[in-house]
Amino acid sequence: MKARIPRTIAEAEAIQDELRPLLDLTGPGPLRPARVAGVDVAYDGERLAAAVAVLDGTTLEVVEQVAVSGRVAFDYVPGLLAFRELPTLLQALDRLTVTPDLIVCDGYGLAHPRRFGLACHLGVLTGLPTIGVGKTPFVGSYPDPAPERGSWTDLTLDGDVVGRVLRTRNGVKPVFVSVGHRVDLDTACSNVLALTPNYRLPETTRVSDRLSRKTLVENVTFD
Repeated sequence: MKARIPRTIAEAEAIQDELRPLLDLTGPGPLRPARVAGVDVAYDGERLAAAVAVLDGTTLEVVEQVAVSGRVAFDYVPGLLAFRELPTLLQALDRLTVTPDLIVCDGYGLAHPRRFGLACHLGVLTGLPTIGVGKTPFVGSYPDPAPERGSWTDLTLDGDVVGRVLRTRNGVKPVFVSVGHRVDLDTACSNVLALTPNYRLPETTRVSDRLSRKTLVENVTFD
């Protein structure tokens, strides 16, 4: 399924409303995926670089990396960030020679004002299991989890659980995990812990972040 580029905010929200019923929020999704992809986008004004890094699910060694340069496809509007990034992200994913069993987005899935963040949108368009792992809270409220790694609390929005606040390192700020597509919340958190053996953020995010930033610097001209 191709990304549709809206012309207005109303059109973008209508696309989200149209695609939201296609979500599979029950999963359960891959508990021990063989290949896990991380996606990240770096910006410099209207320029961007979208990166996909596929890691071995057991060793966390890089299996394949792809980065594509482009320009933003939509104005910046909170809650509609996916429309800026999706065309270039999908180009990068299309260039992979391996198919990931799980995609980890640097952002949000169900933990979104319209319950349709980047992880949801990308999951519906690709058909692949996706989750979102945010560095900071975007929506909702939560109590702080205990300081030990693996501790978590519910992230709630309007009385519904939309994610978890998960501690990936002892005494370090938590991350904000939400499902995107074809994965349940337990499986999402299990995968996040498996991807964070040494650092707060998943290795998939760390590798794709470095690649997107490097690509943005190296590619200073565009068609």
